[in-house]
Amino acid sequence: MYTDNIKINSQISLWLGSMFWLISLMIVVGGLTRLTDSGLSITEWQLFSGVLPPLSQSDWVNYFNLYKEIPEFKLQNYDMSLSEFKIIFWWEWIHRFLGRLIGLAFIIPLIYFTFFIKFKKLINFYFIFMLICFQGFIGWYMVSSGLVDRVDVSHYRLSVHLMGAFIILSLILWQYLMVKNISVSEKKINIFIPCLFLFLIFCQISIGAFVSGMDAGTIYNSWPLMGSSYFPDDNELINLFNLKAFNDPSLVQFMHRNLAYIIMFFYLFIYFLIFKKKLINLYLIINTVGFLLIVQIVLGVLTLLYGAQIKFASMHQISSIFLVSSCIYLIYKNRDVNLQLSN
Repeated sequence: MYTDNIKINSQISLWLGSMFWLISLMIVVGGLTRLTDSGLSITEWQLFSGVLPPLSQSDWVNYFNLYKEIPEFKLQNYDMSLSEFKIIFWWEWIHRFLGRLIGLAFIIPLIYFTFFIKFKKLINFYFIFMLICFQGFIGWYMVSSGLVDRVDVSHYRLSVHLMGAFIILSLILWQYLMVKNISVSEKKINIFIPCLFLFLIFCQISIGAFVSGMDAGTIYNSWPLMGSSYFPDDNELINLFNLKAFNDPSLVQFMHRNLAYIIMFFYLFIYFLIFKKKLINLYLIINTVGFLLIVQIVLGVLTLLYGAQIKFASMHQISSIFLVSSCIYLIYKNRDVNLQLSN
Protein backbone atom coordinates (compact mmCIF):
# COMPACT_ATOMS: atom_id res chain seq x y z
CA MET A 1 0.00 0.00 0.00
CA TYR A 2 1.32 3.45 -0.88
CA THR A 3 -0.71 5.37 1.68
CA ASP A 4 -3.16 4.79 4.51
CA ASN A 5 -5.72 6.85 2.60
CA ILE A 6 -8.18 4.28 1.25
CA LYS A 7 -9.58 6.75 -1.28
CA ILE A 8 -6.14 7.50 -2.76
CA ASN A 9 -5.29 3.80 -2.93
CA SER A 10 -8.55 3.16 -4.75
CA GLN A 11 -7.77 5.95 -7.21
CA ILE A 12 -4.29 4.57 -7.84
CA SER A 13 -5.62 1.07 -8.51
CA LEU A 14 -8.25 2.47 -10.91
CA TRP A 15 -5.57 4.50 -12.69
CA LEU A 16 -3.18 1.55 -13.00
CA GLY A 17 -5.99 -0.74 -14.17
CA SER A 18 -6.95 1.78 -16.85
CA MET A 19 -3.32 2.13 -17.93
CA PHE A 20 -3.01 -1.64 -18.19
CA TRP A 21 -5.90 -1.89 -20.64
CA LEU A 22 -4.81 1.22 -22.54
CA ILE A 23 -1.34 -0.20 -23.11
CA SER A 24 -2.87 -3.57 -24.04
CA LEU A 25 -4.91 -1.73 -26.67
CA MET A 26 -1.72 -0.03 -27.84
CA ILE A 27 -0.03 -3.43 -28.31
CA VAL A 28 -3.00 -4.71 -30.31
CA VAL A 29 -3.12 -1.62 -32.54
CA GLY A 30 0.65 -1.77 -32.95
CA GLY A 31 0.36 -5.36 -34.11
CA LEU A 32 -2.35 -4.46 -36.60
CA THR A 33 -0.24 -1.55 -37.82
CA ARG A 34 2.55 -3.99 -38.58
CA LEU A 35 0.24 -6.62 -40.11
CA THR A 36 -1.33 -4.05 -42.45
CA ASP A 37 2.11 -2.67 -43.43
CA SER A 38 1.03 0.75 -42.18
CA GLY A 39 3.99 1.67 -40.00
CA LEU A 40 5.86 3.69 -42.62
CA SER A 41 2.90 5.75 -43.82
CA ILE A 42 3.93 8.74 -41.68
CA THR A 43 7.52 9.55 -42.51
CA GLU A 44 8.16 12.34 -40.01
CA TRP A 45 8.45 12.43 -36.21
CA GLN A 46 5.92 15.26 -35.60
CA LEU A 47 5.73 15.00 -31.82
CA PHE A 48 3.35 17.96 -31.50
CA SER A 49 2.23 18.91 -35.02
CA GLY A 50 1.18 15.32 -35.69
CA VAL A 51 -1.49 15.35 -32.98
CA LEU A 52 -4.10 16.41 -35.51
CA PRO A 53 -4.75 14.26 -38.60
CA PRO A 54 -4.87 15.80 -42.09
CA LEU A 55 -7.78 18.26 -42.19
CA SER A 56 -7.77 19.17 -45.87
CA GLN A 57 -7.12 17.61 -49.24
CA SER A 58 -3.84 19.47 -49.52
CA ASP A 59 -2.73 17.97 -46.19
CA TRP A 60 -3.50 14.48 -47.46
CA VAL A 61 -1.61 15.12 -50.69
CA ASN A 62 1.38 16.40 -48.73
CA TYR A 63 1.52 13.28 -46.52
CA PHE A 64 1.12 11.08 -49.58
CA ASN A 65 3.90 12.88 -51.43
CA LEU A 66 6.22 12.35 -48.46
CA TYR A 67 5.33 8.65 -48.49
CA LYS A 68 6.14 8.48 -52.19
CA GLU A 69 9.75 9.37 -51.39
CA ILE A 70 10.52 6.23 -49.39
CA PRO A 71 11.52 2.77 -50.75
CA GLU A 72 8.32 1.07 -49.59
CA PHE A 73 6.29 3.12 -52.07
CA LYS A 74 8.87 3.13 -54.86
CA LEU A 75 9.56 -0.60 -54.76
CA GLN A 76 6.39 -2.13 -53.38
CA ASN A 77 3.38 0.22 -53.36
CA TYR A 78 4.12 2.27 -56.47
CA ASP A 79 0.58 1.80 -57.77
CA MET A 80 -1.12 2.83 -54.51
CA SER A 81 -3.90 5.42 -54.75
CA LEU A 82 -4.55 8.23 -52.28
CA SER A 83 -7.63 6.44 -50.93
CA GLU A 84 -5.56 3.31 -50.29
CA PHE A 85 -2.89 5.40 -48.62
CA LYS A 86 -5.47 6.83 -46.23
CA ILE A 87 -6.19 3.35 -44.88
CA ILE A 88 -2.60 2.65 -43.83
CA PHE A 89 -2.18 6.25 -42.66
CA TRP A 90 -5.05 5.96 -40.19
CA TRP A 91 -3.56 2.84 -38.58
CA GLU A 92 -0.24 4.56 -37.96
CA TRP A 93 -1.90 7.81 -36.84
CA ILE A 94 -4.07 5.95 -34.31
CA HIS A 95 -0.98 4.11 -33.06
CA ARG A 96 0.89 7.37 -32.51
CA PHE A 97 -2.18 9.06 -31.00
CA LEU A 98 -2.49 6.24 -28.46
CA GLY A 99 1.18 6.70 -27.59
CA ARG A 100 0.61 10.37 -26.82
CA LEU A 101 -2.56 9.55 -24.89
CA ILE A 102 -0.75 6.96 -22.78
CA GLY A 103 1.95 9.48 -21.89
CA LEU A 104 -0.58 12.07 -20.76
CA ALA A 105 -2.83 9.53 -19.04
CA PHE A 106 0.16 8.39 -17.01
CA ILE A 107 1.91 11.63 -16.07
CA ILE A 108 -1.10 13.80 -15.20
CA PRO A 109 -2.51 11.45 -12.52
CA LEU A 110 1.04 10.78 -11.33
CA ILE A 111 1.60 14.49 -10.69
CA TYR A 112 -1.75 14.59 -8.87
CA PHE A 113 -0.78 11.66 -6.61
CA THR A 114 2.55 13.32 -5.85
CA PHE A 115 0.66 15.97 -3.86
CA PHE A 116 -0.62 13.27 -1.49
CA ILE A 117 2.23 10.75 -1.45
CA LYS A 118 5.94 11.34 -0.97
CA PHE A 119 7.93 11.35 -4.22
CA LYS A 120 10.20 8.63 -2.86
CA LYS A 121 7.27 6.23 -2.64
CA LEU A 122 6.31 7.00 -6.24
CA ILE A 123 9.78 6.61 -7.75
CA ASN A 124 8.74 3.34 -9.41
CA PHE A 125 5.94 5.14 -11.22
CA TYR A 126 8.26 7.88 -12.44
CA PHE A 127 10.60 5.19 -13.70
CA ILE A 128 7.72 3.64 -15.65
CA PHE A 129 6.92 7.05 -17.12
CA MET A 130 10.52 7.39 -18.29
CA LEU A 131 10.18 3.99 -19.97
CA ILE A 132 7.00 5.17 -21.68
CA CYS A 133 8.84 8.23 -23.02
CA PHE A 134 11.77 6.07 -24.14
CA GLN A 135 9.31 3.73 -25.83
CA GLY A 136 8.15 6.62 -28.00
CA PHE A 137 11.76 7.28 -29.02
CA ILE A 138 12.29 3.59 -29.82
CA GLY A 139 9.12 3.68 -31.92
CA TRP A 140 10.51 6.44 -34.09
CA TYR A 141 13.95 4.77 -34.15
CA MET A 142 12.18 1.69 -35.51
CA VAL A 143 10.22 3.61 -38.15
CA SER A 144 13.33 5.48 -39.30
CA SER A 145 14.99 2.17 -40.17
CA GLY A 146 12.42 1.64 -42.92
CA LEU A 147 12.71 5.04 -44.56
CA VAL A 148 16.00 4.40 -46.36
CA ASP A 149 17.29 1.42 -48.36
CA ARG A 150 14.55 -1.03 -47.30
CA VAL A 151 10.79 -1.57 -47.58
CA ASP A 152 10.25 -2.68 -43.96
CA VAL A 153 11.45 -1.63 -40.55
CA SER A 154 14.34 -3.46 -38.91
CA HIS A 155 13.03 -6.61 -37.24
CA TYR A 156 15.56 -6.04 -34.45
CA ARG A 157 14.15 -2.61 -33.68
CA LEU A 158 10.61 -3.97 -34.00
CA SER A 159 11.48 -6.60 -31.41
CA VAL A 160 12.93 -4.02 -28.99
CA HIS A 161 9.83 -1.85 -29.44
CA LEU A 162 7.46 -4.74 -28.74
CA MET A 163 9.47 -5.95 -25.75
CA GLY A 164 9.44 -2.43 -24.34
CA ALA A 165 5.64 -2.43 -24.45
CA PHE A 166 5.41 -5.78 -22.65
CA ILE A 167 7.90 -4.70 -20.00
CA ILE A 168 5.90 -1.54 -19.31
CA LEU A 169 2.68 -3.56 -19.21
CA SER A 170 4.23 -6.04 -16.77
CA LEU A 171 5.53 -3.32 -14.45
CA ILE A 172 2.15 -1.61 -14.36
CA LEU A 173 0.38 -4.89 -13.59
CA TRP A 174 2.88 -5.60 -10.82
CA GLN A 175 2.27 -2.20 -9.24
CA TYR A 176 -1.48 -2.76 -9.54
CA LEU A 177 -1.20 -6.04 -7.64
CA MET A 178 0.90 -4.32 -4.98
CA VAL A 179 -1.67 -1.54 -4.53
CA LYS A 180 -4.52 -4.05 -4.34
CA ASN A 181 -2.46 -5.93 -1.76
CA ILE A 182 -3.29 -9.31 -3.29
CA SER A 183 -2.46 -12.13 -0.90
CA VAL A 184 0.48 -14.41 -1.65
CA SER A 185 0.85 -18.14 -1.26
CA GLU A 186 2.29 -19.31 2.06
CA LYS A 187 3.99 -22.30 0.45
CA LYS A 188 6.06 -21.59 -2.64
CA ILE A 189 8.32 -22.97 -5.29
CA ASN A 190 11.71 -21.41 -5.95
CA ILE A 191 11.00 -17.92 -7.31
CA PHE A 192 13.67 -18.44 -9.96
CA ILE A 193 11.49 -21.06 -11.69
CA PRO A 194 8.46 -18.89 -12.63
CA CYS A 195 10.82 -15.99 -13.40
CA LEU A 196 12.72 -18.19 -15.85
CA PHE A 197 9.39 -19.23 -17.36
CA LEU A 198 8.46 -15.58 -17.92
CA PHE A 199 11.91 -14.92 -19.39
CA LEU A 200 11.37 -17.72 -21.92
CA ILE A 201 8.01 -16.23 -22.88
CA PHE A 202 9.63 -12.83 -23.35
CA CYS A 203 12.25 -14.48 -25.57
CA GLN A 204 9.43 -16.09 -27.55
CA ILE A 205 7.68 -12.73 -27.98
CA SER A 206 10.96 -11.22 -29.16
CA ILE A 207 11.48 -13.97 -31.74
CA GLY A 208 7.82 -13.61 -32.70
CA ALA A 209 8.60 -10.00 -33.57
CA PHE A 210 11.42 -11.29 -35.81
CA VAL A 211 8.92 -13.58 -37.51
CA SER A 212 6.52 -10.68 -38.03
CA GLY A 213 9.21 -8.25 -39.11
CA MET A 214 10.55 -10.59 -41.80
CA ASP A 215 7.12 -11.96 -42.81
CA ALA A 216 8.48 -15.37 -41.85
CA GLY A 217 4.99 -16.60 -41.05
CA THR A 218 4.11 -16.61 -44.75
CA ILE A 219 6.51 -19.47 -45.49
CA TYR A 220 6.41 -23.13 -44.43
CA ASN A 221 2.69 -23.00 -43.76
CA SER A 222 2.43 -26.53 -42.41
CA TRP A 223 2.61 -28.12 -38.96
CA PRO A 224 4.19 -29.99 -37.22
CA LEU A 225 6.63 -30.34 -40.12
CA MET A 226 8.16 -27.45 -42.02
CA GLY A 227 7.18 -28.63 -45.45
CA SER A 228 8.25 -32.26 -45.69
CA SER A 229 10.76 -32.27 -42.83
CA TYR A 230 11.15 -31.14 -39.23
CA PHE A 231 14.02 -28.78 -40.11
CA PRO A 232 13.56 -26.32 -43.02
CA ASP A 233 14.89 -27.90 -46.20
CA ASP A 234 16.25 -24.60 -47.53
CA ASN A 235 18.85 -24.54 -44.74
CA GLU A 236 21.50 -26.57 -42.99
CA LEU A 237 21.51 -27.28 -39.27
CA ILE A 238 24.94 -25.68 -38.85
CA ASN A 239 23.46 -22.32 -39.87
CA LEU A 240 21.32 -22.35 -36.75
CA PHE A 241 24.43 -21.69 -34.65
CA ASN A 242 25.39 -18.54 -36.51
CA LEU A 243 24.27 -15.05 -35.54
CA LYS A 244 23.10 -14.60 -39.12
CA ALA A 245 20.36 -17.12 -38.30
CA PHE A 246 18.35 -14.22 -36.85
CA ASN A 247 18.23 -12.71 -40.35
CA ASP A 248 16.98 -15.89 -41.98
CA PRO A 249 13.15 -16.20 -42.12
CA SER A 250 13.03 -20.00 -42.17
CA LEU A 251 15.45 -20.36 -39.26
CA VAL A 252 13.63 -17.72 -37.23
CA GLN A 253 10.36 -19.57 -37.79
CA PHE A 254 12.10 -22.80 -36.71
CA MET A 255 13.28 -21.10 -33.50
CA HIS A 256 9.81 -19.73 -32.82
CA ARG A 257 8.22 -23.15 -33.21
CA ASN A 258 10.70 -25.00 -31.04
CA LEU A 259 10.88 -22.44 -28.27
CA ALA A 260 7.11 -22.90 -27.97
CA TYR A 261 7.68 -26.62 -27.34
CA ILE A 262 10.37 -25.85 -24.74
CA ILE A 263 8.03 -23.43 -22.97
CA MET A 264 5.26 -26.04 -22.92
CA PHE A 265 7.53 -28.69 -21.39
CA PHE A 266 8.83 -26.19 -18.83
CA TYR A 267 5.24 -25.33 -17.91
CA LEU A 268 4.52 -29.02 -17.30
CA PHE A 269 7.56 -29.12 -15.01
CA ILE A 270 6.20 -26.17 -12.98
CA TYR A 271 2.75 -27.76 -12.95
CA PHE A 272 4.23 -30.98 -11.59
CA LEU A 273 6.13 -29.13 -8.84
CA ILE A 274 3.08 -27.19 -7.69
CA PHE A 275 0.84 -30.24 -7.49
CA LYS A 276 3.56 -32.41 -5.98
CA LYS A 277 4.02 -29.89 -3.16
CA LYS A 278 0.25 -29.42 -2.94
CA LEU A 279 0.46 -25.64 -3.23
CA ILE A 280 -3.31 -25.22 -3.26
CA ASN A 281 -3.17 -21.42 -3.47
CA LEU A 282 -1.34 -21.72 -6.81
CA TYR A 283 -3.66 -24.25 -8.41
CA LEU A 284 -5.98 -21.72 -10.03
CA ILE A 285 -3.28 -19.52 -11.50
CA ILE A 286 -1.13 -22.39 -12.81
CA ASN A 287 -4.20 -23.89 -14.51
CA THR A 288 -4.99 -20.47 -15.98
CA VAL A 289 -1.45 -20.16 -17.31
CA GLY A 290 -1.73 -23.61 -18.86
CA PHE A 291 -5.04 -22.82 -20.54
CA LEU A 292 -3.69 -19.56 -21.98
CA LEU A 293 -0.50 -21.30 -23.11
CA ILE A 294 -2.53 -23.88 -25.03
CA VAL A 295 -4.63 -21.12 -26.60
CA GLN A 296 -1.44 -19.30 -27.58
CA ILE A 297 0.06 -22.39 -29.21
CA VAL A 298 -3.16 -23.25 -31.07
CA LEU A 299 -3.44 -19.70 -32.39
CA GLY A 300 0.22 -19.83 -33.41
CA VAL A 301 -0.38 -23.01 -35.39
CA LEU A 302 -3.47 -21.53 -37.04
CA THR A 303 -1.48 -18.40 -37.91
CA LEU A 304 1.05 -20.61 -39.70
CA LEU A 305 -1.48 -22.82 -41.45
CA TYR A 306 -3.36 -19.83 -42.83
CA GLY A 307 -0.28 -17.95 -43.99
CA ALA A 308 -0.25 -15.29 -41.25
CA GLN A 309 -3.73 -13.98 -42.00
CA ILE A 310 -4.44 -10.85 -40.00
CA LYS A 311 -7.29 -12.31 -37.92
CA PHE A 312 -5.21 -15.22 -36.63
CA ALA A 313 -1.95 -13.28 -36.28
CA SER A 314 -3.72 -10.54 -34.30
CA MET A 315 -5.46 -13.02 -32.00
CA HIS A 316 -2.09 -14.72 -31.48
CA GLN A 317 -0.63 -11.43 -30.27
CA ILE A 318 -3.67 -10.61 -28.13
CA SER A 319 -3.45 -13.96 -26.36
CA SER A 320 0.20 -13.23 -25.55
CA ILE A 321 -0.95 -10.25 -23.47
CA PHE A 322 -3.11 -12.52 -21.33
CA LEU A 323 -0.37 -15.14 -21.10
CA VAL A 324 2.24 -12.66 -19.90
CA SER A 325 -0.24 -11.15 -17.43
CA SER A 326 -1.03 -14.55 -15.96
CA CYS A 327 2.70 -15.25 -15.57
CA ILE A 328 3.19 -11.96 -13.74
CA TYR A 329 0.34 -12.93 -11.42
CA LEU A 330 1.93 -16.35 -10.83
CA ILE A 331 5.24 -14.71 -9.89
CA TYR A 332 3.43 -12.26 -7.61
CA LYS A 333 1.51 -15.02 -5.82
CA ASN A 334 4.74 -16.98 -5.40
CA ARG A 335 6.91 -14.08 -4.32
CA ASP A 336 8.70 -13.77 -0.99
CA VAL A 337 7.02 -10.93 0.91
CA ASN A 338 10.33 -10.24 2.62
CA LEU A 339 11.87 -9.36 -0.74
CA GLN A 340 9.71 -6.41 -1.74
CA LEU A 341 10.03 -5.35 -5.35
CA SER A 342 8.24 -2.09 -4.64
CA ASN A 343 8.43 0.68 -2.07
